[in-house]
Amino acid sequence: MMVVLNNYCGRADDYRRLAAARATGSGSVPPAAETQHTQGKAVMSSKVVLVTGTSSGIGLASAVAAARAGWATVATLRDPERAGALREAADRAGVSIDVRQLDVTDPDSVTAALDGVIADYGRLDALINNAGAGHVGTIENETVEDVRRVMEVNFFGVVQTTKAALPHLRASGGRLITVTSVGGVVGQPFNEAYCAAKFAVEGFMESLAPVVGRLGVAVSVVEPGAVATEFVNNIDLDPAQVIAAAGDYAEPLRGYVTRTQGQFAHSAQTPEQVADTVMEALTAERPAFRLQTSDWARAFTGTKLADNDGSAVLAITSAYLG
Repeated sequence: MMVVLNNYCGRADDYRRLAAARATGSGSVPPAAETQHTQGKAVMSSKVVLVTGTSSGIGLASAVAAARAGWATVATLRDPERAGALREAADRAGVSIDVRQLDVTDPDSVTAALDGVIADYGRLDALINNAGAGHVGTIENETVEDVRRVMEVNFFGVVQTTKAALPHLRASGGRLITVTSVGGVVGQPFNEAYCAAKFAVEGFMESLAPVVGRLGVAVSVVEPGAVATEFVNNIDLDPAQVIAAAGDYAEPLRGYVTRTQGQFAHSAQTPEQVADTVMEALTAERPAFRLQTSDWARAFTGTKLADNDGSAVLAITSAYLG
């Protein structure tokens, strides 16, 4: 049960004109490349951010927030047919956003995306890794290939875009921001593959941060809890059907689904609230490495980070199962 929420990037022909216009000093250029609109006023932007996974939710909200803050914003998604909500949100906010394709699981697509941004803008100041895929399951009832697919999108997709962006982020002294999850700190029932991928992302970024920090790149991970986006629905999970097929795991799965549906229905953050934390990582003079997006997320991850023997975390997550 997996859905890729984000996305592929190729060059838009319209934006090829920008490089030529800059080289010759003549001709018109696309407005997204040169200006942003904040509160109805066009302002020049010298900084460029690329956001992955912007068709909905956190990626969409972060792209709009960055554009509002005056960044030249390249918003990418795997399927350009799904850009309608993004374009409508940008219109409502009065901002101009450069929408492009990018599939984080396709190395050629990632290379083309970054090459296109550099050709058209001449620089990259920040990468926001947000593309991801949801997955619910437990290993006895799924295949190793299922787990590999989750890792491909949620971990190797991040690695791929990070590798492509780093030379440009070093050149600009930029920011590398990755939206992970509280599931990147605390493993949760029926999320073995998903949490494994998020753990891998957090370990990768925590190891990379001091290395590229010496070269001028600030690395941050943003850890949301439950967020009121299309994420849960897009997993394409039919609870009754999945529980019926779970065999010996049916009752704990029922408890997990009931608890999770309640959390998302009653205590989830909005994507815009999470985007506020993403913007903190993007704009703070000295951003923290790890930023949680709510008091609940801070308390939840704090349990793990202070839990030397693991017993406190297991007590919490075991209660999820009823």
